[in-house]
Amino acid sequence: MTSRATSQTSQQNEKMTKIPLSRSEVFGELRKELHEDEEFHQSDAHIFIIMGASVRVTDKDAERLSAFFSRNTYISGKYADEDSFSKLDTHIQSLPGGTEANRLFYLALPPTVYHDVSKNIRTCCMSKKGWNRVIVEKPFGHDLQSSEELSAHLSSLFTEDQIYRIDHYLGKEMVQNLMVLRFGNRIFGPIWNRDSIACVVLSFKEPFGTQGRGGYFDDFGIIRDVMQNHLLQMLCLVAMEKPASTSSDDVRDEKVKVLKCIAPVTLSDVVLGQYVGDPEGEGDSKLGYLDDPTVPKGSTQATFTTAVLYVHNERWDGVPFILRCGKALNERKAEVRLQFTDVPGDIFGNQCRRNELVVRVQPNEAVYAKMMSKKPGVYFSPEETELDLTYKSRYKDVKLPDAYERLILDVFCGSQMHFVRSDELREAWRIFTPLLHRIDKEKPKPIPYKYGSRGPTEADDLSKKVGFRYEGTYKWVNPHRL
Repeated sequence: MTSRATSQTSQQNEKMTKIPLSRSEVFGELRKELHEDEEFHQSDAHIFIIMGASVRVTDKDAERLSAFFSRNTYISGKYADEDSFSKLDTHIQSLPGGTEANRLFYLALPPTVYHDVSKNIRTCCMSKKGWNRVIVEKPFGHDLQSSEELSAHLSSLFTEDQIYRIDHYLGKEMVQNLMVLRFGNRIFGPIWNRDSIACVVLSFKEPFGTQGRGGYFDDFGIIRDVMQNHLLQMLCLVAMEKPASTSSDDVRDEKVKVLKCIAPVTLSDVVLGQYVGDPEGEGDSKLGYLDDPTVPKGSTQATFTTAVLYVHNERWDGVPFILRCGKALNERKAEVRLQFTDVPGDIFGNQCRRNELVVRVQPNEAVYAKMMSKKPGVYFSPEETELDLTYKSRYKDVKLPDAYERLILDVFCGSQMHFVRSDELREAWRIFTPLLHRIDKEKPKPIPYKYGSRGPTEADDLSKKVGFRYEGTYKWVNPHRL
């Protein structure tokens, strides 16, 4: 009887592994697991409170918005007013199961009001029986000092396991895939080091400018907005040693070790650019950064930056990590590119290009390796081609969850693996604060580059100088479009 039941179960499991689950089924399974998990099951009710919520939708989504609001309530109040938070707490307790519910607070707010809001949450709105968790959005401060002040303030109110510093890039499918690629495949382990890798390029490109958001952007700039967080997080996942396990602390311990091996960036290792209008372009592309009415006149804020970092440890010593990010460029793209060293003892008369492994984060998620192969035909000529895993081709019916969906689910689960820890944040600011302070003080004039271009040519020169070889003869073709 037992063996028959076991056999039936194994057959059912085998069937399940062969049938891909739909997106709703995946989340259904997760909810089921969470519901049955003893630690999660402290309370049947979970209340998600968004501070600073605003909604903009198109007419076609008006019906969905109405259905969404029919399941939610809105409480108006002032961030610095304790009575407003007492009113919120009274309302939460009036909801079904509210007195025992777990509470998740999402601070979709400017950093200027974090102090008041977090203090009032702690004073007035904490659940007495369920758990309490707070999601904080970037920017986490403006430099090392302000970040430390914010961290100290939050730590005085909440424990580290209650604080979730969200960087949505850590929720993206291909960013999370970096760990599996590295540590789940034997073929990459022996070559993932300074002996085989010539350089690593981490890129974030947007094909649009500030377009009315110049006031916010001018206060922070591209380094604070993208490089110090998104790109540095991806660098950590590329460079870190294998963690002892996939537990949150083990993974984040290894990321911190990487950051501690990186010296502060100097201005000589950086190229700063600012986009100007393209006279021959159309629409917004005719306008430069300084043409945005929300940008202060004569601003020297960079809209493009290339920076070279080095990880001074045994695995990576001497390998440049080239971080590139910018607005108003020629395409939308975020990717990690590992360029390998030249093949020693070349017998093909300099016809071989360097191998590359590329992890495309967005758009069109893909992993592909650029490699040399014999050109078909009678000649013995090598040509560049790729081994390609494009997600839309390989996983046709799989709908990838949005980054925020994954991360908010992680918060409900109590998993902090894909969130930024306080010591990790401190090290990230240590690396960039001296550079940011020098730029703020000296206001170096950024190099102009045309809207829709690849950015300043000086950035390419810097990459070439430190060892990246841009051949420009080969471009990956998305097979989904063929």
